[in-house]
Amino acid sequence: MDVPNKLIARNTVLNLVGLVVPLAVGFVTIPMVVRALGNERFGILALVWVVFGYFGLFDLGLGRTTTRYVADCLGRNEPDKLPGYLWTTIALQTAIGIAAACLSHLAAPLIVRRILNIPSGFEAETILTLRLVGWSLPVMFVASSFRGVLEAAQRFDLVNAVKVPVNILFYILPLAGVAMGFALPGIVVLLVLSRAAALLVWGGLALRVLPPLRTKPVPRRELVRPLFSFSGWLGLSGILYAVTTSLDRLIIGSLITVEAVTFYSAPYEAINRLGVVPGSLSMVLFPAFSLLDAGGREDRSETLFARSSKFLLLSTGPIFILLMAFAGDFLRLWLGPDFAVQSTFVVQVLAAAFLLNTISAVPNSYLIGIGRVDLAPKYQAVELVVFAGLIFAGAKLWGIKGVALATAVRLVAFTAFLVIASVKAGRIRPGFIWKNGLGKVVAALALFAVALAVNGVLGGGLWGAGACLLVLAAAAYSRLLDGEERAFIARSLHLRRAAAPAEAAGPEGGR
Repeated sequence: MDVPNKLIARNTVLNLVGLVVPLAVGFVTIPMVVRALGNERFGILALVWVVFGYFGLFDLGLGRTTTRYVADCLGRNEPDKLPGYLWTTIALQTAIGIAAACLSHLAAPLIVRRILNIPSGFEAETILTLRLVGWSLPVMFVASSFRGVLEAAQRFDLVNAVKVPVNILFYILPLAGVAMGFALPGIVVLLVLSRAAALLVWGGLALRVLPPLRTKPVPRRELVRPLFSFSGWLGLSGILYAVTTSLDRLIIGSLITVEAVTFYSAPYEAINRLGVVPGSLSMVLFPAFSLLDAGGREDRSETLFARSSKFLLLSTGPIFILLMAFAGDFLRLWLGPDFAVQSTFVVQVLAAAFLLNTISAVPNSYLIGIGRVDLAPKYQAVELVVFAGLIFAGAKLWGIKGVALATAVRLVAFTAFLVIASVKAGRIRPGFIWKNGLGKVVAALALFAVALAVNGVLGGGLWGAGACLLVLAAAAYSRLLDGEERAFIARSLHLRRAAAPAEAAGPEGGR
């Protein structure tokens, strides 16, 4: 079974829209929510969702494991195995979710009174809110498996048809709750109900898209071990990532000052938000690589690897390079002159590192897709120790600039590891990737960076940078994209009539 390039592109655009639209709604509504709830209650709600995020790690990657095994069954044309994997995973997630909910219920008073430092007048309300959120964990876990079925079938149109409204409701429902006179627990109930509705809809869609799943839900004991073997590595990777990516700010706060955390975190979060593009693609690539690997389509996997790497560098590279060139101006305009003085070097270093790291989504998705889910967490375990030492030394020697350099080393090293692992553990040839577009994109971005440097020396400013960007865009469209890629862009811009090929309907063969 194949995954057409146009389907990969379409699904990536759908995911990108699905991530950007709720963020835009949140940008508009969050100030209104703050005013409606008040600073204290909004802060409590934010803290509760942070705690909820950590409890979410108890999922242990079973949602993505569902995607992997369903895609594998589709690739091998073994539909009879689909029910066993899905219902076993759901049984495990239900049991783990209930256990996590019980733990959060019992731990809520301790978390509120000993960890979160909640004002005494809000303690009872916060404890109840935290418990309600905890009891939503089984719903969240099971929903991730049904969503994983749709992702494995490359039905991201259906995934986002549910995800976008639910994520928008995340920002709208608090306002509705306040209008109805609800306190925080009532607002959380509304949010949990929206997630329960998503579970029901995703479940119904999964059974519709893949009819072999319409069987009696019977978990299979013999599948528990392989499922946990795969998901355990994913869960460990998620935990290590969460710890590693928070170390820089924790060490800055403990060794330098809280103010320094602000000067580092604000630009870091702004640059990190550009990860929405590789994030949108990786959600599509992981099940696609799984399906192609199961079907023995190594040639298509390698082509997809090359094309995806080219797309990521071409779509995000110019933005990172512009950030490096105009870091001071950007910070002065966005956050003020103090940030321009303190954080310009931080932005430049992090932008350069994220530029190289942006392609890591491709080898990471490839390794998980071919079943080598163990490689990344093994590296991350070593990385955590080394990175902690680098950050400590960087903070001591050069403040937030040193921390930025340490973070840059971590990002670049992890990308290099994933690429090398894809070559050695998989079937990726570096020469093939370089010759099929990546080399030309790297050369084009290098020329763009040189052009911006010359523009800076000549004092061309934003007008000159804009001209350079237009030249890059024209060259990319005419020289770096192939005919199929240009045709997709033309259809997306409504320059040509959109086609609806039968193969774009997904593995089911139709809607």
